[in-house]
Amino acid sequence: MSVTASGGHSASVPAALDHHSSLPKRPILRIHLLGSMRATSYLGADVLPRPKKARAALGYLCLASGARVQRTRVATLLWDRVSPDQARASFRSKALTELTAAMGGLAGELISAGRSTIGLNTDLCWIDALALVKSPYSDDATRADLAVLCVGELLEGLDEVSASFGKWIAEERVRFKRRLAGSLDAVLQRLDRPGFDADEVAAVARRLISFDPAHQGASYALMRAMVTLGEPQEALREFERHRDALWEASRVKPDLKAEELYEKLRARASRTIIAREPVTPSDHNHKPAHAALPGRSGRLRVGVLSFREFDCGNEKGLGLSLSHEIAAGLARFRWFDVIGPTSLRRDRSTEGQHEYAKLDYLLDGTISGSGKQLQICVQLFDLARQARPAWSERFDIALSHLHRLDELITTRIVGRIDPVILHIEAQPKRREHYGATGLLLQAIPLTFSMERKQYEEAGRLIQQALAVEPDNAMAEAWAAHWHLYYGGQGWAKDFNEMNEQGQQHALRAISLDPANAEALGIYAHSCSWIASDFDRALAFFDRALRLNPSSAFTWALSALTYCYIGDPDAALQRLRRYRELASPELYFSYFEHFYTIAYAFKGDYERAVLAGRRAVEANPDFVNGYKPLITSLGHLGWRDEAQVFVNKLLSLEPNFTIEKFRQTYPIKTTLDRDRYIQGLRLAGVPER
Repeated sequence: MSVTASGGHSASVPAALDHHSSLPKRPILRIHLLGSMRATSYLGADVLPRPKKARAALGYLCLASGARVQRTRVATLLWDRVSPDQARASFRSKALTELTAAMGGLAGELISAGRSTIGLNTDLCWIDALALVKSPYSDDATRADLAVLCVGELLEGLDEVSASFGKWIAEERVRFKRRLAGSLDAVLQRLDRPGFDADEVAAVARRLISFDPAHQGASYALMRAMVTLGEPQEALREFERHRDALWEASRVKPDLKAEELYEKLRARASRTIIAREPVTPSDHNHKPAHAALPGRSGRLRVGVLSFREFDCGNEKGLGLSLSHEIAAGLARFRWFDVIGPTSLRRDRSTEGQHEYAKLDYLLDGTISGSGKQLQICVQLFDLARQARPAWSERFDIALSHLHRLDELITTRIVGRIDPVILHIEAQPKRREHYGATGLLLQAIPLTFSMERKQYEEAGRLIQQALAVEPDNAMAEAWAAHWHLYYGGQGWAKDFNEMNEQGQQHALRAISLDPANAEALGIYAHSCSWIASDFDRALAFFDRALRLNPSSAFTWALSALTYCYIGDPDAALQRLRRYRELASPELYFSYFEHFYTIAYAFKGDYERAVLAGRRAVEANPDFVNGYKPLITSLGHLGWRDEAQVFVNKLLSLEPNFTIEKFRQTYPIKTTLDRDRYIQGLRLAGVPER
């Protein structure tokens, strides 16, 4: 069966999508200037230069907020004991060289260097110090974790780079703290309202008090937050601290409201005033077992609680920060509406129960310290099944590697959750009613099986999803994927027509949603597989991974194109990243044969055979899983074993020949193509 192609679309990508400026501007670099300096690319790579002067130069450019600055100014700040000419030469040959080398291929987009000026494109960066002093009324989501991120000294540890730079840093820190205090004050007023989140209010209030110990509003807000958190003694101590600080600063008494609360707490100090017990998902098991997918366009709703911290030393606030990062990462998947930790509470109030009742899944976690390491334990609860735990895992990270938190932990947690939910939602009779998203979630695991009956059922479900919601980009993307692999299996009556329909669906998907990472990845694969347009494929894979670096699916799919262009080492690196992100048991049967292809192109035929045997055993109906295994066996001279797999392949694809392979398989170099074909020939594959 075939999914109906939707309308006539040009086989070439629309001009509007063929230019990088068409994509929404999203940060490709995250830079932390507060505390231990760190810089991480959108792919999770550590791009912070090692030498201190190169780091200092990066910090200076960040705080210039995108403006171009004089090279001489930066150079003489860093090298203040030599002539300006020598300073400029040192800056060019040392700091700038180290900085561009650390950023690698991103340097061209991020650093603009002229003869006399230099600048950093901060529009493509997320920089903590700049984010924290933006307008408190900005729509930027980073405002939600303001209180957590504003910890640590600005450009900590760089005071000794030079005397001039140390003086400049001292001035910048005073200016930054003054701006941050004003920003915190405005944020506290916004947060400190009825139904406030006590943890967030306490964090903001404490940080504001660190700048202004006599701040009346912050002290009163902190007292009330402590009461709500069940810590009245802390509230009493805060009032006494504030009273002393206020008297020392201005010889006045605390606000009347604070005094009244203090007296009330003292009168009841012998007992606990307000008990606070954290909500656990088991408290919300009243949700019906089979519910229609809620939310806009039938999307799933995933809640992320603020991770709790135990004995984290100086890393307080990391739990809220990490949970915000995870929520932002999950939002990049088009299946989910994500409810972040700012909007979810850990109490037994009516409001809290109402929030939980709207969710399909809930993610919770803890962070605890142990010597020089932190342990991060994460658990996903399926709220449609009486809050049953659906997945849990523990991640360890050394305190010395916290600058790589996004690379080592955040993207891995986010990457794990997507396939886990996909697996759960595909279970039979999961729900009574399905929108387009629910139908797709049923279909996708069926496509992974590559068993024809299941695969064609997946096609029917995708067609149904398009009928329900014709402008659903994910439905179009998976229709494209379905067509490409249906043709690749040899099931289509007209191979070329099936591929053409696949590319039309892929083009429509990225036209409907140019920022849909999964759609961009599937379109990229169609460019490689159908048109052998490898440059376009690699460009669109890069776009896809910039938008969602946690997509195990895209990492694995991109590995094929690197095989086709003759770079199997890059392919294997991408497959390693896929394995770090994905739950192996969910994707194993589908992507394992990619390793066979990579090792076959690398010429490591023994490893290709080991991977290939596992792959065909796990997915015996996938025809393209046999071909790299057969060519590897041919090169090894193991013809008897090869013949067993040749016979199985021909039973699945009776018209497969070396000539057909030559005409349809996309391999860039003649050398790689001839080597692959020679292995097939040695294994006994028919010529025509």
